[in-house]
Amino acid sequence: MGHGGHDHGHGHGGHSGHANGAGADGRRLTIALVITAAVLVSGALGAWITGSLSLLADLGHQVTDVAALVTAVVAARLAQRPPSARRTFGLGRSEVLGAAVNALALLAVTVWVAVEAVERLFAVSPPDIPGTTLLVFGAIGLVGNLVSLAVLSGGSGSMNVRGAALHVLGDALGSVAVMLAAGVLLLTGWPYADVVASLVIVAILVPRTVSLLRATAHVLLEGAPPGVDVEEVRAALLEVPGVREVHDLHVWVISDRVPAASAHLVVADDATPHCEGRVDGGGVLDRAALALRDRFGLEHSTLQIETAEHADHEEHCAPPPVPRSARSATSAGNT
Repeated sequence: MGHGGHDHGHGHGGHSGHANGAGADGRRLTIALVITAAVLVSGALGAWITGSLSLLADLGHQVTDVAALVTAVVAARLAQRPPSARRTFGLGRSEVLGAAVNALALLAVTVWVAVEAVERLFAVSPPDIPGTTLLVFGAIGLVGNLVSLAVLSGGSGSMNVRGAALHVLGDALGSVAVMLAAGVLLLTGWPYADVVASLVIVAILVPRTVSLLRATAHVLLEGAPPGVDVEEVRAALLEVPGVREVHDLHVWVISDRVPAASAHLVVADDATPHCEGRVDGGGVLDRAALALRDRFGLEHSTLQIETAEHADHEEHCAPPPVPRSARSATSAGNT
């Protein structure tokens, strides 16, 4: 029929590179998990001794941090598994799922802390918090969190690591807020410093958590990679010599580190198969795959060559509508 499914520009080492990155991330996440677990024990002791809401807020974050890091470690291990007959893309998306779960957990904790802080603000009598003890436990938590952040900062920057690092960052900010609250208590005796500190933690964390949730949802909903304009990809393919039409173009991310593309390319008559079965369109495929790789970083591309006759018998996905502003600009240019 003059068309064939070709898997050009895959960079078959792509999954190997992804697995190696996930393996290194797994080791870093494990180290951060051990450190965070130690900080959790310290924070639990401090919250029990002092009754501090900011320490309790920090403790809540630490509990979700341990759970988040466990989730992240498991996800990083799963991402190293090779593709199988049932899961042909492998389990790379487990890292994205882990990041989404962690973000949801952190959002739930911050909402709970905010509600508790408001209740304490309007309580009949303010809480009695020992400033010195609060300062000591805040300092212990800060040191542990900074070490964990330093470990995670050397990772690949995947959503999985970013989600875990966001939890640890929340703890570090919480520890700073705890120490500031302790300082205010020691210097002024103002009883609401601890409550205000917990609200500051919430205000800092919520936007970052929502941003991570949006990023993970974009990946899970097969959104285009950040910075890649699908219409620019279409235009680049149309510039390839021999390509007359592009349809069924899809650009998405398998995981946040593995972008992919697929398309059907309708080629000119002189790039069709001969009776010997050879496909002269191979040059078209190579040039198209090279354009996708070099211009857009799309290492994983699946391109199908078609004749115009075959394309006429297919049901094509309609391209996205052109924005009204673009249509107006085109009309003005034509006039």
